[in-house]
Amino acid sequence: MGNVAFITGATRGIGRQIAITLAKNGFDIALNYRAENDDLAQTKKEIENENVKCFAVQGDISSFESAEDMVNKIIEEFGKIDVLVNNAGITKDMLLMRMKKEDFESVIDVNLVGTFNITKNVIPFMMKQRSGRIINISSVVGISGNAGQTNYSASKAGIIGFTKSLAKEVGSRNILVNAVAPGFIQTQMTDVLKDEVKDEIAKQIPLKRMGTTQDVANVVKFLASEESSYVTGQVLQVDGGMLM
Repeated sequence: MGNVAFITGATRGIGRQIAITLAKNGFDIALNYRAENDDLAQTKKEIENENVKCFAVQGDISSFESAEDMVNKIIEEFGKIDVLVNNAGITKDMLLMRMKKEDFESVIDVNLVGTFNITKNVIPFMMKQRSGRIINISSVVGISGNAGQTNYSASKAGIIGFTKSLAKEVGSRNILVNAVAPGFIQTQMTDVLKDEVKDEIAKQIPLKRMGTTQDVANVVKFLASEESSYVTGQVLQVDGGMLM
């Protein structure tokens, strides 16, 4: 059996591209989704076109019980999880003065608590097999902050602290834990921006363009590979030099 990668939030955007890229590199894929939709069916089809297995599990990562159930189903299906990519996340942008308590808590619950819930349930299996890769998708705003995103920035900064601490805890078991911090990436969320807004964003980036989901997936592919066997506790920014 080949290596198994579990990617949360894998039916669209960055998560989808990560899943397809790892499938192209021979990984069997387990992917998490919240609800049945066309994106799920299309993603599953593209993964299976790479002659690897694809197993989709429905669940809410902000629920510990749901996370536990998903991980158990994946272990039952594949017998192991070699790579975990904590990608699922949400935004509810608003200036703090106008932000509702539930808007802050829901973003923390999905982005940060969700990362804990999934990792907590995967780590015993990796400890037992004495190997594994955990790759957490953070954001450059978790480093720099961003007006209107106190909730999102706090959740992504928390992921960085979580990553570094866990890397120190499990390194002796040959489990590598790293974070990827994307900058402005072209996704369905950014597609709604006006062209002049996109142009203004690009001017602020040394490479003079927004990133692609493939740019992020390529870095995840490296961290999931044997080529990264001496890299742990790191935050790799994929931002075109925007934040230095």
